[in-house]
Amino acid sequence: MIVTKNKEELEIMRRAALMVSKTLGMIAAEIKPGVTTLHLDTLAEEYIRDNGAIPGFKGLYDCPSTLLISPNEEVVHGIPKEVAIKEGDVLSIDCGAIVDGFYGDHAYTFTVGEVPQETLDLLERTKNSLYIGIEQFRVGKRVGDVGHAIQEYCESFGYGVVRELVGHGLGRVMHEDPQMPNYGKRGRGKKFVEGMTVAIEPMINLGTKNIKHYPDGWTIKTRDMKPSAHFEHDVAIVDGEPRLLSTFDYIYEVLGITSNEEDPYRWKE
Repeated sequence: MIVTKNKEELEIMRRAALMVSKTLGMIAAEIKPGVTTLHLDTLAEEYIRDNGAIPGFKGLYDCPSTLLISPNEEVVHGIPKEVAIKEGDVLSIDCGAIVDGFYGDHAYTFTVGEVPQETLDLLERTKNSLYIGIEQFRVGKRVGDVGHAIQEYCESFGYGVVRELVGHGLGRVMHEDPQMPNYGKRGRGKKFVEGMTVAIEPMINLGTKNIKHYPDGWTIKTRDMKPSAHFEHDVAIVDGEPRLLSTFDYIYEVLGITSNEEDPYRWKE
C-alpha cells in the first residue's frame, strides 16, 4: 500500500533527508588515502547523534553500521572495516537518518584521487540517470516510466543495470511501497499520486548487470569485478511534480563542484 504524506510530514521528511545530506557533506571532507572506512562510519554516527537524529541503518535488519560503504566492484551494502582507502578508489557511501520518526536515505559515489576515465564516465552517467528517472516521477506516470528511462539511458552506454536491487518508497519505515526498479516498461506498474515519497537510486555496473553476494550476508559485488556506481535521492511529489527532499549541495561545497542539476527539482519553501 502506498502511504502518501501531508505537508507537515513532508517537511519532517525533508529535515531527515537533509540530515543525511549534511552527513555526506561532512564525510566528503574526510575521504582520503589512508583513512579507514570504519573511521568514516564512526564520524557519521557521532555527527548524526550530535545533531539530535538517529542513525537510520544501524540495527535495521541487524545492520552493524551507520554507513554502508562500497568500494570499486562492490555495488552496495559494504560494511565499514579497518581497511584503508586507496588512491584510485571509488566509494559508494549510503547513509540513513531518522528525524521525528521519519527516514532520510540517500547515497553518493566519491572518487579518491586519479580514477580511470571509463570509471569517471560511469559515475557521471549514473548520476545523470538519477535525474532522468526523477523527471518521470510525476502524477499520472508509473513506476515503469522511471525504470525504463534509467535503463534506456544506461544501457545505451553498454552498462549493466542491476536487477536484484531497487529503489523504494520511504517514510516512517525505510522500505515502503512501491519498489522502484531501475529497469522496466513504460506505462507499467503502480501509478504515481500526490504526496508520494520515494528513494530513486540507480545502481549501475561498468560491465555485467550480474552480481554476487558475499558470505558476510551484506556485501554485494559485480560478478565480473568491474566497478559499480550508486547515486540516490529522496523525492516527493508536490503539486504533481518531483521535488527533492535531499541534496548533493553539501558534498559539492566540500569538493568545489558547481552544478545546476538539481535546480528543476529543488524544494520550494
